[in-house]
Amino acid sequence: MKKYSAETVVGIFVIFGLLCVAYMTVKLGRVSLWGDDYNTFYARFGSVSGLRVGSPVEIFGIEAGQVDRLSIDPEKQVALVELKIKKGIKLYDDASASIKTSGLIGDKFVKIEPGGGGDILKPGGAITETTSPTDLEDLISKYAFGDVKKDNKKEAK
Repeated sequence: MKKYSAETVVGIFVIFGLLCVAYMTVKLGRVSLWGDDYNTFYARFGSVSGLRVGSPVEIFGIEAGQVDRLSIDPEKQVALVELKIKKGIKLYDDASASIKTSGLIGDKFVKIEPGGGGDILKPGGAITETTSPTDLEDLISKYAFGDVKKDNKKEAK
């Protein structure tokens, strides 16, 4: 009967551990090693406050992709969002995109209404109908600091 030395057993466990770490890195990082299963689309917003790279993209309430890159469009002076949407999902040229919040103070995500009344939007195309997120802090400050009208009429006695 052949006995393994302690170094060989430790080496096997180290290799197994590294393979597990590599697998989890690929799975959790959503990295595709054997091809790209996504199409790229673009959307321009007046503000993308709170949106991050990796934020989900939802269609009909189902996660259909993620935000791949945030940049500034120098020609139009707006925020340019690059969206990766799973292949097989059809968007039309009348699609609309809006930035929403999950919950009251949750993370931001992009919600897409895919449309359906026009031509199919080709990969690399731009979603033209967009809605920027509502700034909750701005709404609270307007309410708290004076944009609420007060009725100063005195009642006749």
